Amino acid sequence: MKTIIKVVCVFMLSNMFMMAQQVPVKIVFDVTSSDTKVHQSTVRHVKAMSQAYPNSQFEVVMYSGAIEMVLKDKSVVAEDLGALVKKDNVDFVICQGTMKRYKAKDSDLIPGVRSVPDGILEIVEKQQQGWSYIKEGR
Repeated sequence: MKTIIKVVCVFMLSNMFMMAQQVPVKIVFDVTSSDTKVHQSTVRHVKAMSQAYPNSQFEVVMYSGAIEMVLKDKSVVAEDLGALVKKDNVDFVICQGTMKRYKAKDSDLIPGVRSVPDGILEIVEKQQQGWSYIKEGR
């Protein structure tokens, strides 16, 4: 009898886990740090989640010190980020105000990264649309 109960419990838990993975989510990641370890962990998180949840949407919004994350000549995550922006469910955006302060041009960005007028406003708009918010940092 104990074996049957264990099997039923394992079956029920595995079904709940599988169903939980099928529910699409929308997550906006907020990155402001110039710390390359934060850049690496952000890319790792987005890569893993976009693979595990292919019907979900992910957007990484960068501003302030995070600009080097998307500059093709300075980014330590350029290769992985370049691959991620090609996915339909992943978007990386940089604040135009930050670009202006750092004197960066669109041609300086990793191809596929787009700019938005204001990074903070982008996050607020996503949250108003029901997106979940994750602050990336250490």
